[in-house]
Amino acid sequence: QVLLLESGGGLVQAGGSLRLSCAASGLTFSTYAMGWFRQAPGKEREFVASVARDGLLRLYADYGNGRFTISRDDAENTVYLEMVSLKPEDTAVYSCAARNSYSGSTDGGEYDYWGQGTLVTVSS
Repeated sequence: QVLLLESGGGLVQAGGSLRLSCAASGLTFSTYAMGWFRQAPGKEREFVASVARDGLLRLYADYGNGRFTISRDDAENTVYLEMVSLKPEDTAVYSCAARNSYSGSTDGGEYDYWGQGTLVTVSS
């Protein structure tokens, strides 16, 4: 059984930082590209970032470029999302996803497994 478990969400003031983690089990982590998506209340799910299975190719949504950094630790079967300079519009449930392919994708439909998500709330 594949399990993706996110952690690290919470309440932070605008301008603050958070580091999200997603621990994977039940799959051969090193063969999967990993992605982060988010969904704000009343809005569609949107792509945040992805990292290829070798860690070399990283994709970012325009709004996150320069503020968000995705990384992975294959020894820990974990993918991270470092977020700095957070804004109230970053408030959302952040979910990680695994794609059985070399690279990630901005299309959530191309991922095979999903976590339940962790809530990030940025206050103004």
